[in-house]
Amino acid sequence: MAAEKEKPNYKIVADNRRARHDYEIGEVFEAGMMLTGPEVKSLRSGKATVAESYASVNRNGELYLLNANIPEYLQANRFNHEPRRPRKLLLHAKEIAKLAKGVEREGMTIVPLRIYFNDKGRAKIAIALARGKQLHDKREADKARDWNRNKSRLLRERG
Repeated sequence: MAAEKEKPNYKIVADNRRARHDYEIGEVFEAGMMLTGPEVKSLRSGKATVAESYASVNRNGELYLLNANIPEYLQANRFNHEPRRPRKLLLHAKEIAKLAKGVEREGMTIVPLRIYFNDKGRAKIAIALARGKQLHDKREADKARDWNRNKSRLLRERG
């Protein structure tokens, strides 16, 4: 019998599937997010998008998530938030320094991979230090993926 996959003990709210196609993903970090009440409610309804967002370190050594869309929560009348406001990410100082060094020296970027709620119910974001792929690299990855798909199909038909 095949080993059963363990179910992750968190609920994914938003997934950046495009990131793995456009970037070579390096080291992945888990960060907390500073959110307001209506933002958490909106995330729980699962309507956020992080596809075109990115993270950046400011002069004070703080990490911010920019251009992520968490839509307004309709039931929170006057206490609502701006959907694309910058949101502070919570990481240890050493981790922020590592991210800043990668962006400055190595020409990498900080890409959000997914927003999720962990087993304690806290909103977390998985961010990665990534390098942009060239067009020919993307084509190579597509060819390899197509070949593996065809190979597995051929092996299934034979056996």
